[in-house]
Amino acid sequence: MFTLREAPQPHYDTIIAGSGPAGVMAALGAARRGSVLVVETSRLPRDKSCGGMLNEFAQQFLADIAPLPESMVRSPSYVNFRYVDWDREIRKPTGLRFLNVDRIEFDEWLLRLLPSSVDVVAECAVIGVTQDAHRVVATLKSRDSEYTVTCENLVGADGARSTVRRELGEGSVATYVTLQDFCRLSGDLPPYFDCIYMRNIGDAYAYSYVVPKDDIAIVGSVYYPKTKRPYLKQDQTLSILRAAMPQLGETVRREASVALSVRSARDIVPGRGRIILAGEAGGFMSPTSGEGISYALNSGRYAGEMIANHEPSHVLEAYAAATRQIGANIHRKLKWLPLMESAWGKYLAGFVPTPLVSKVTQGL
Repeated sequence: MFTLREAPQPHYDTIIAGSGPAGVMAALGAARRGSVLVVETSRLPRDKSCGGMLNEFAQQFLADIAPLPESMVRSPSYVNFRYVDWDREIRKPTGLRFLNVDRIEFDEWLLRLLPSSVDVVAECAVIGVTQDAHRVVATLKSRDSEYTVTCENLVGADGARSTVRRELGEGSVATYVTLQDFCRLSGDLPPYFDCIYMRNIGDAYAYSYVVPKDDIAIVGSVYYPKTKRPYLKQDQTLSILRAAMPQLGETVRREASVALSVRSARDIVPGRGRIILAGEAGGFMSPTSGEGISYALNSGRYAGEMIANHEPSHVLEAYAAATRQIGANIHRKLKWLPLMESAWGKYLAGFVPTPLVSKVTQGL
């Protein structure tokens, strides 16, 4: 397993900012080349606000690396995506199937895949990055100390509000506001990941989702960038859902986070110089479904492989070529986005035959 350190060494071959799926995959590959430091701003195991579902691509991807522990799987083990037009009482189940996991345990398991040659420093942030033709210099800050660490390549896998991306001068991508309530369950819910559209919450509201996990249901909502008073809108949404779903009991925890709002091909940035951007930091996330784990795993894997197989000065060029297919996938989905977000598109979806809805969602 990785080596947990209180402070970093002065130099590594590769520094990874972020210990999520993109960061771990990048570190696994980069470790084949030489020394690796993973810097994580949170405590470990980290608590990522997320529905905690692995699509079929992510399931197969991870199965090729290591067996997934049954202990992190929640009941029901699998949930199928179901489109719900709440006001018109339309429900369309699809063939899109997710493995239902505990996100904290999932991230902890991923981190344990790293070899002992990888150093991890938790509760430490990358606060500055500079580079020249020969190296990258990263400034790291923990609670009590500040460090200057050099490396041959640096991977920014530090999420939707990536400091590394900002330090490159690329600017931030807009973010959705997301809220999740963990509600006690007083009875069983059907085995679905319900994606719910309502029309009376307001223009700032995008959609809600409900996912059962053992004796808890995650009830989340997504709000467009710059939404005001999202907590009040979440309370309103919960009230509506509880009235129709008496199994939803008291909220035992509420968490807030942000999710990437990819709107343009310009939001996708592979990096600059000797610095690579992976996962949400690079703009790699589905603009239509908001699914990010599979994109993080895939882009992180490419980052690690390119570091392992190319000279440091040529890594970015190889990585940009490797991730071009991911960018093309996102570009295709961006074409659907205006229709999906429009009132007209949501209305039309109610008339689309269920088998066609199932087929379309497989590509989202």
